[in-house]
Amino acid sequence: MPPDSISSIYLDYNATTPLDPRVLEEMTSYFAENYGNPSSIHSPGSVARAAVDSARERVSDYLGARPGEIVFTSGGSESNNFAIKGLAYALSDRGNHLVTTAVEHASCLETFRFLERSGFEVTYLPVDSFGLVSPDQFREAITERTILVSCMYVNNETGVISPIRDIGEIARERGVVFHTDAVQALGKMEINLADLPVDMASFSSHKICGPKGAGALYVRKGIGLEPFVHGGGQERGKRSGTENVAAVCGFGYACELLCAELETENERLGKLRDRLFEELSRRVGDVYLNGHPDARVSNTLNVGFPGTPGDSVVMNLDTAGVAVSTGSACSEGNVDPSHVLIAMGLKEQEALCSVRFSFGRFTRSEEIDRVIELLPAIVERIRTLQDF
Repeated sequence: MPPDSISSIYLDYNATTPLDPRVLEEMTSYFAENYGNPSSIHSPGSVARAAVDSARERVSDYLGARPGEIVFTSGGSESNNFAIKGLAYALSDRGNHLVTTAVEHASCLETFRFLERSGFEVTYLPVDSFGLVSPDQFREAITERTILVSCMYVNNETGVISPIRDIGEIARERGVVFHTDAVQALGKMEINLADLPVDMASFSSHKICGPKGAGALYVRKGIGLEPFVHGGGQERGKRSGTENVAAVCGFGYACELLCAELETENERLGKLRDRLFEELSRRVGDVYLNGHPDARVSNTLNVGFPGTPGDSVVMNLDTAGVAVSTGSACSEGNVDPSHVLIAMGLKEQEALCSVRFSFGRFTRSEEIDRVIELLPAIVERIRTLQDF
C-alpha cells in the first residue's frame, strides 16, 4: 500500500501517482550513504555513476531503446521543451515549420507558442469529436519547410490514444523528425521504441509510481538537438547539471516493476473504469463520455454531468475524502474550460461540467464502490442548488 495521504481515496493518477514503497526503498541509500556526484572520479562518484548507468539501462530496456538514446531530465515538461526547442533550433537552417495538434499538453503547446514568437510557423491540427487526430491531416500539413511533427501518444485528460505509428510513418516518408509526448502512455501500454517510427519521446517518473523530479527524453541515434541546459556537459553533453541520482534510480526501478505488472494491471483497471461509468450512467443519468469508447487507455474515465460544474463535484468529493480532477493538473485553479474538450467540439458549459477519474496501482474495487455510492447524491445536490 502507498504511504498515508490526505484523501483516503485517490483517483487522480494522471496528475501524479503515489510513490511505490519498493521504489522508495531502492532510492533511500542515495539520499544519505551514497551521496557522491556522478561526475567525480573518486570512489563515491563512481558509485553514483554506476547507479545512474544502471538506471539508464533499466529505462532503456523497458522502452526498447539503447542506453545512449536515453537522456535524463527533471520530468515530462522539461523533456517536451528540450525535444521541441532543441530540434527547432538545431534544424532552423533547413526550415521553420512545425506541426502539432490542438490537444497537446500545455508544456508542448506553450513551447510551440514561444517558438512562434521567435519566428517559427506552427500548424495546430484539429481533432474529431472523440479527440482523435487523422494521420492524413499530418500528411497534408507537412511542407518542404517542415522540420518537426509532434503528437502526444495518450491524452492526459481523456486517455485517448493517438495513431502514433501511422503519423510516424508519414513523417519518416517525408523526412521529418517525429516527437511524441509519451508521458501518459508510460505504464499504461507496451512501448517498444525499436519498433515504432518515433525519433523522440518524452517520459516522466511520477506517472508510474516513481519519484517526482525525474524524467527522460528518448533521442534516436542520429538526431541532433541544440542543448536545452548548458553547463558541465552531463548526459553526454545533451543536458548539463548534476544528475538527481536518487530520483533517477527510483525512475529506473519503477520502469523495471512495470515489466511484470502491465498486462494484468491494465485488465484490472479497465474493469474498474467500465464499472464506474456503467453505474454512474445508471444511477445518475444524463452522463456523457468524453473521449473515444475504445481507443483509450484502461485507467482513465472523463465524464460530463450536465448542469453540474465539475469543480463543484471535485470539491464535494474532496470533502468526502475522494480526490479526482477536472482535467489537467497543470490547469487546476484556472476557471477556463479545458482546451482539449473545446477542441473536441464541446460547448464551454459542457466542458466545465466534466470530471476526470484516473486509476492506478493502489486503486481498489471497494474504493470505486464508495464513489458510486457518493456521487449520485452529490450531483443531485449540486444540480438543485445551482442554476448552471
